[in-house]
Amino acid sequence: MAAAAALARLEQKQPRARGPTSQDSIRNQVRKELRAEATVSGGPESTGTKEVPEPKEEGSTHLAVPGVYFICPLTGVTLRRDQRDAHIKEAILSHFSTDPVAASIMKIHTFNRDRDRVKLGVDTIAKYLDNIHLHPEEEKYRKIKLQNKVFQERINCLEGTHEFFEAIGFQRMRLPVADQEDLEEFYVLSEAALAQPQSLERHKEQLLGAEPVRAKLDRQRRVFRPSPLASRFELPGDFFNLTAEEIKREQRLRADAVERLSVLRTKAMREKEEQREQRKHTYTLLRVRFPDGCLLQGTFYARERLSAVYQFVREALQSDWLPFELLASGGQKLLEEENLALNECGLVPSALLTFSWDAAVLEDIRAAGAEPSSSILKPELLAAMEKLS
Repeated sequence: MAAAAALARLEQKQPRARGPTSQDSIRNQVRKELRAEATVSGGPESTGTKEVPEPKEEGSTHLAVPGVYFICPLTGVTLRRDQRDAHIKEAILSHFSTDPVAASIMKIHTFNRDRDRVKLGVDTIAKYLDNIHLHPEEEKYRKIKLQNKVFQERINCLEGTHEFFEAIGFQRMRLPVADQEDLEEFYVLSEAALAQPQSLERHKEQLLGAEPVRAKLDRQRRVFRPSPLASRFELPGDFFNLTAEEIKREQRLRADAVERLSVLRTKAMREKEEQREQRKHTYTLLRVRFPDGCLLQGTFYARERLSAVYQFVREALQSDWLPFELLASGGQKLLEEENLALNECGLVPSALLTFSWDAAVLEDIRAAGAEPSSSILKPELLAAMEKLS
């Protein structure tokens, strides 16, 4: 009876005339859509990311934000998404002239994307240096054979490792090997480097503790006067472009449509599909409306946590020690301690939030005969306030 009732509801919502009614027609429809998507995206074998277009001059004044931008942690330069990787590589390479050890460490952690492989290589290098530190008198630990299987499989395959060895005092030499006529290539630690074991230990700790150099998302913080356009968002293409890997994933998801359309979907299944839709977005633009109507705007990763939004708002407040709440549309409270991802809260690709002071704290302040300041944001932000168009 429950199944019959569910089927009746589905038939009311999805009339037969509007969609396929058999397994074969569903499969044919999905195949057509997959072929169309493959044609548009250049086929499932295409690699790389879509190039970020410059915002068009026509109508660009109405965009809520000109695009997604990043800040290079090494140079402080603001970059478009299509510029960031090349700029960071260039900045790291230019660092070799001033600090070759630090530059080689940055290269190892940043230029090699496979984090497991990087960890294995770094741990192996650390083992080499530990052996030298623990056995400074033994000459065999000061030499590393380049054709050694472990060296080839774990270290030689990583960018930046050779520069690191040379920067900390190893020299390439061709040396004789027992029972062989040909000379073999080795890294040999110089006497000068051996005489400074504390430096080797420091370089090892640097290598182990380093992280990839990644451009920081520019929040592009802006403050607007009260406006009836607060909930209107005109977003540039940066907020919607998908990488080739994401396109392939979407095609696989569409292929699952046969199974999804041919079974009764429970509430949990529908919610899972909604979450899958949310994952299509990489970035989101958020506005926070304050009691006086002013708006604070910033750009976030779609997978960032609510705590990042709370921190962003807190940094803009005059009284940053007072607890406050953020409400989504419909009055849903977004609790900082829950620390959900923004896309899990449905806050993508844009959303308008409402700010309010914590009600209990507000009561305490008023009970003490005081009132919270009518000016909520910091003076320097109010001085840079814009008109939302």
